[in-house]
Amino acid sequence: MLKRSLLILAPIVAISSCAQQPPMGNSIQASPQINHTTPKSMDDKLNKTEDEWKNILSREQYEVLRQKSTEQPFSGKFENFYGNGTYVCAACGNELFSSGTKFDAGCGWPSFYEALDKSKIIEHPDSSHGMIRTEILCARCGGHLGHVFNDGPQPTGLRYCVNSISLDFKEKK
Repeated sequence: MLKRSLLILAPIVAISSCAQQPPMGNSIQASPQINHTTPKSMDDKLNKTEDEWKNILSREQYEVLRQKSTEQPFSGKFENFYGNGTYVCAACGNELFSSGTKFDAGCGWPSFYEALDKSKIIEHPDSSHGMIRTEILCARCGGHLGHVFNDGPQPTGLRYCVNSISLDFKEKK
């Protein structure tokens, strides 16, 4: 009976941690060299058709950033990465998180307790999978990043739980 209960609870715990949809395969590729359109400023919205996004992003990036999928927990390139710099949107280069706010939440995805600038992230109610959560999107391109929860460390108490594949990293020089 205990084994059966654990088998039922394990997927629920994984989904409620951060996952948006059932995880895609393990093959996470490095971000392709994306030719970010040079806007007048990074505050300008980046509007592309879905066909344009399919041509710009890898298949895995497209599934997460445009179709709101999620990568396997503990598989992303930034889950255990602690370089010094800035995490940016993999689709458009929008600066999202400072490495100084990254922490190990133990959930399997990179986690941050604060956004670099709240205006660069859109929060959207998400009631998929029978849960009530807050989805986070890149304010510049609308790409799905992950979710934000109220169970993070101080000083904010927030946990921005982000798919590695939604991010790139700019090292501080």
